[in-house]
Amino acid sequence: MKPRQSGGVMSIDPNRTMLEKLATLPPADAWQALPASLWDESAARHLLQRAGFSATPAELARVLKEGPVATLHRYFNQMPEFPRPAQVAELAAESPRLARRLKQDWAPEQKRLAQQEARERSRDALLDMTIRWLQLASRPENSPAEKWLLFLSDVWVVSIEKVKNAALIYRHEEILRSRALGSAVDLAKAMSRSPAMVVYLDLQQSRRDAPNENFARELFELFTLGEGNYTENDIKQAARAFTGYRQLDGQFEFARRQHDDGRKTVFGQTGNYDGDDIMELVFRQKAASTFLPREMVRFYLSETPLPAAYTDSLGSQWARQGYDLRRLAVMFFSSRAFFAEDFRGSFIKSPVQFYLGLLQDLGLNVAPIPRQVVGPLRQMGQLPFDPPNVRGWIGGRAWINSATLAARRQLIDALLHPLNQAALNADDTMALNTAASGGATHFTLDEERVRAWAKLPPGEAAARLLACSLPGRTDDALRVRIADFLQHGTGNPEAAVRTALGALLDSPDYQLC
Repeated sequence: MKPRQSGGVMSIDPNRTMLEKLATLPPADAWQALPASLWDESAARHLLQRAGFSATPAELARVLKEGPVATLHRYFNQMPEFPRPAQVAELAAESPRLARRLKQDWAPEQKRLAQQEARERSRDALLDMTIRWLQLASRPENSPAEKWLLFLSDVWVVSIEKVKNAALIYRHEEILRSRALGSAVDLAKAMSRSPAMVVYLDLQQSRRDAPNENFARELFELFTLGEGNYTENDIKQAARAFTGYRQLDGQFEFARRQHDDGRKTVFGQTGNYDGDDIMELVFRQKAASTFLPREMVRFYLSETPLPAAYTDSLGSQWARQGYDLRRLAVMFFSSRAFFAEDFRGSFIKSPVQFYLGLLQDLGLNVAPIPRQVVGPLRQMGQLPFDPPNVRGWIGGRAWINSATLAARRQLIDALLHPLNQAALNADDTMALNTAASGGATHFTLDEERVRAWAKLPPGEAAARLLACSLPGRTDDALRVRIADFLQHGTGNPEAAVRTALGALLDSPDYQLC
């Protein structure tokens, strides 16, 4: 069966400007809190799907009762704890030994084996960390905070491809997590000291007599200000302030002898600046107040930028609040602009949102088997901790092409059918047993649930499948088509249920939130 195509990915009009969408909402009013009279189930569902990954029935009922501001204060009160996974801890302990081995004057074959060991240990630790983070993020009460962390990591980008050490990637995420709801200025300072960032943007090689400009350039262009808001001289001078930044055995170190402590002129100001001073100067620039709000719009609201007047208004309010990230999140997600009707149901889900949203909608757990999870995410185009480059993920329509759509269909099919027990190895079985002892047992759609749906009258079964896949949407014609298929489409009622549900989850409407 093929559900309706209206409202699908290709039905979004790319030529309709944000100015047209917000014409009735002046910039001065756009970021005021949504009036209580406009808070309803549709608004609550929009908040949950955009700030988080999906709108589960239990969480929807709770936020409807709480209201948007109270809900957001709950979500962004503090970041969930993410204990260091065991394999990451082991890698961190072993990294100094592995690094020393690679520096030894060995024959090429010995060095190759040492490099292979280091790669394999890092790969296994990264897989473990990825599964554990997805498990944490999949819990509805954690989803908004973890999606916020995903957003910040898409701004302050590092990648395992160059860093080559999962323990450093974990440490980078740990630094982000510890400052994700505090001052953006403090976060920027901490990011410059992230051991992963030191490696990723070549601060490790930056010396007073040869400053490396990579970090300073990306700091201005991609992390804090945006293109056109600095000069080449600003980059050169700022690069001098970050000389001497090092990482040793996973810890930040300041090599004072390699630091240029001379006078520097950045943004027209002159002084004996160090890296922290540069960050203070950055956040005195107007562009710093609007950069992160623009990135939030791109990540959470619309791939088409809002007119500058709107982000200028949000940025000026944020600057007056001392660049407090928690306040920015609450103001953004509770605003009239965020809840504007035309932004609802029009945003293409990222692969991570698609996967975690599927789990939440189907009531499933993250399978503790990396190849069952990591492979599909990679094929769909978004593997956590491994962005394509320093610009991060583009998002929007870039998520959708023939290959990624096929990968989404394969993921749906895998989740709707039992695990292939014959393909599981001893480690997989042990991981499943460990997960089960912690209460996680539903990794694919439960057979009993499918049988229960199959026994219902076709109309009622169709309504259940719609509630599971496209909740909150009323379409009598589609419901009738599903019911007709369930009644006449196949001689196997359970297979018909899976086929109908798979078609709904594969529909253009489900790709949007």
